[in-house]
Amino acid sequence: MPLPKLTLEEKKQALKKAQQVRSQRAKIRQDLKAGRTGIREVLEKMDSDVIAKMRVAYLLESLPRIGKVRTRKIMNEIGIDETRRIQGLGSRQRQALIERFGN
Repeated sequence: MPLPKLTLEEKKQALKKAQQVRSQRAKIRQDLKAGRTGIREVLEKMDSDVIAKMRVAYLLESLPRIGKVRTRKIMNEIGIDETRRIQGLGSRQRQALIERFGN
C-alpha cells in the first residue's frame, strides 16, 4: 500500500504534531526521573495518545536507577515483549509494573 500524498501544509502540520508529542513524552520522562510523578499515574493516563503509544522500555528507562539492562531484565520477568507499547499491556502486566515500582 503506497503512502498517501501529503501537501506541503499537511506535512508541516504532521511535523508540528510529532514535535509536540516528543516534547510531551520528554516532560513525562523528566517528571518520572525527578520523582514528581509515578508509574501508576502514567499508566492511569493510558487513554492519552502520547502515553498509549510510548514504548514500555522507554517508560521504564525513565525511572531513577533503571537503565537499559535492568529494563530488559524486568520486562523479561514480567513477560513483556521489548517492542510492546503501553497501550498493548495487559491488565496483569500493568498491575505487575505498579506493584514492582510502588507509586
